[in-house]
Amino acid sequence: MSGLDPIALTQALIRCPSVTPRDEGALAVVEKALAPLGFACERMPFGSGAERVENLFARIGKKGPHFCFAGHTDVVPIGNKADWSIEPFGGIVKDGVLYGRGAEDMKGAIACFIAASAKFIEEKGKDFGGSISLMLTGDEEGAAVYGTREMLPVLKQSGDIPDVCLVGEPTNPETIGEMVKIGRRGSMNCVLTVEGRQGHVAYPQRADNPVTRLVNILHALKTHTLDKGTKFFDPSNLEVVSVDVGNAATNVIPARATARFNIRFNDTHTSRAIEEWIHKVCREQGARYTLDVKVTGEAFLTQPGPLSDLVSKVVQDITGRTPQLSTTGGTSDARFIREYCPVIEFGATGRTSHMVDEHVATADLNTLAEIYYRVLCRFFQIA
Repeated sequence: MSGLDPIALTQALIRCPSVTPRDEGALAVVEKALAPLGFACERMPFGSGAERVENLFARIGKKGPHFCFAGHTDVVPIGNKADWSIEPFGGIVKDGVLYGRGAEDMKGAIACFIAASAKFIEEKGKDFGGSISLMLTGDEEGAAVYGTREMLPVLKQSGDIPDVCLVGEPTNPETIGEMVKIGRRGSMNCVLTVEGRQGHVAYPQRADNPVTRLVNILHALKTHTLDKGTKFFDPSNLEVVSVDVGNAATNVIPARATARFNIRFNDTHTSRAIEEWIHKVCREQGARYTLDVKVTGEAFLTQPGPLSDLVSKVVQDITGRTPQLSTTGGTSDARFIREYCPVIEFGATGRTSHMVDEHVATADLNTLAEIYYRVLCRFFQIA
């Protein structure tokens, strides 16, 4: 890659300890790199007080076709610093490996967005017949309330919605070129509280044990086959993550019991339909209950076509690997973007994301930047 160095840019971003929702100068690093290239940079803050989030939309060009790179500058906490063998926010390169929180997820990809755009503009000129933008948020690893979801309606109103979008999440399990994400499963977190009647364990007929009803409900939910999967999606899955009673006594039937569970569902369902099914199971067990559901995203699929074909061909040309079109993994901000334009995801490997001593090979960053550059060339039909 000529022009801006993706490794140095990644180091500069890592050295900003931007744990959600703090920015700590990360977006200023991006602006400093993009502005000289001709990008118009607009900060888009949302929220207030301790929840205020800094976001950035940067665009060069005023007409279509419009290609957007999307991602997040925020990172997860480091955990116990003593567990790290290097400075978590040092951005240290050692033996061809760049260490630091966000190296894989996903400051490395953002640096590669910038390096690829710089090379493209330097070689093709600022009047290349379209627009390139970067849509970056500081609120992806957290609740994702004041980030991409809030930016998109504003961008729609201003006429800045792109024709297509590539999100730089770490999509490859082990090696660059293995996987392109063309969709994501939906996710819903459920809190189910079953009410009973407290009583003495020696006189169960005088009480109503909510634990028994809750266990029966969970068994019915867990053993039910939601579906068998589809061509691009694994079967939907429910996992119980907590059962809480808060009862320290051994001779008291409690008054209530609570369970928490998560459902990852494919595009044969909607969250509303699944919630109705949960209510049905609870009623069948004769339970008095409350159900609190928080949906973090619906399942979606960007049908294989021009965008996935373009990215896959570039990846194959550069890495020699034909990437799998996948929908595995957790959620990403693509769940918001998909409502506005076709979106796919391709980034670094995810071997150490969110882990102690998170790191990425410098060679992978150079490869990723070259892939993004070639994607731009093909998208704008410039050889």
